[in-house]
Amino acid sequence: MAASPLRILTIDDEDMIRETIAVYLENKGYAVLEACNGRQGLERFLAKRPDLVLVDLRMPEMDGLEVLARLRELSPDTPAIVVSGTGVLQDALEAIRRGAWDYVTKPIQDMEVLGLAVEKALERARLLRENRAYQENLEALVRERTAEVENTRRQIMHRLSRAAEFKDNETGRHVVRVGEISALIGRAVGLSPEECDMLRQCAPLHDLGKIGIPDAILLKPGPLTDGEWEVMQRHCLYGCEILGPLGSLRDARDWCSEPLPPTRGDDHNPLIYLARTLALLHHERWDGQGYPFGLEGEDIPLEARIVALVDVYDALRSTRSYKKAFPEAQSLEILRRDSGTRFDPHLVEVFFTHLDAIRAILDKWKDE
Repeated sequence: MAASPLRILTIDDEDMIRETIAVYLENKGYAVLEACNGRQGLERFLAKRPDLVLVDLRMPEMDGLEVLARLRELSPDTPAIVVSGTGVLQDALEAIRRGAWDYVTKPIQDMEVLGLAVEKALERARLLRENRAYQENLEALVRERTAEVENTRRQIMHRLSRAAEFKDNETGRHVVRVGEISALIGRAVGLSPEECDMLRQCAPLHDLGKIGIPDAILLKPGPLTDGEWEVMQRHCLYGCEILGPLGSLRDARDWCSEPLPPTRGDDHNPLIYLARTLALLHHERWDGQGYPFGLEGEDIPLEARIVALVDVYDALRSTRSYKKAFPEAQSLEILRRDSGTRFDPHLVEVFFTHLDAIRAILDKWKDE
């Protein structure tokens, strides 16, 4: 099936010139539309959407400069060539500023000059369309690949949190609840939807370091000795090291020796960085008496303060090897008691404000 001829709209108030141009272009194989003034030309353009526009500058009702300005608003990719009897340089510059792609002066002594201008403009327009299509396809491919990588990363992080559950399986849904409630609190204190989603994904990894704690200590039914408690506290560093920079274990340990390690260009990812931060700092306290660094107040990242509060509350409400689940009233009283010492007092108030939503999460993800 033969391709339809390219359509060219010629706008000129001089009938003889317009008809001469039309005959020449039709002989070249183009389909030609005609308009005798600027207003009619815009109407024809909107109705037929030609591939190229030829426009005079001096016309009644609407001059060529106004037509050019309107064409640029309506269809900036459609090439427009001025064909005008005004040979003033200022007119040519203004026409180009308004969006003209080329300028041919009348009277046209050699119609091939016009033909060459038309061919060049149409070829340039074709190349621009092809380049845009290529860029759009490339961007779509990049978005697709990025989504695949992000999905893989999320799955890996979810499986890492599940790995921690195997060490302490009595709290199997604890990590899910901590993620969901942390995102809820984050949204209430003004974190963006993207930040809340990151918090939901990363909070379940806060206890990843328990993989490195011996079962005899992690699952001990009675109180821990001072030595055992010291070992238990290392789970914060272990979690950070597992999520630490790729390379040697020494590199990871060095990186986790600072409360807020610097980002590194070779392996920095916001999701991984937040997961490391939560694993490392979720046992810091508002009053500075926490571990592993003894950070105080707002020196503790907001996300870590949120997870610290949510982690303790859910742990209180859960059955563990060493205790039964606390009733809700007793758990809430502990949060009130420790507000301003263990926990950020503002976050405690926000927590109580959203109790109904928190109860719904606890019910949805209750332990089997």
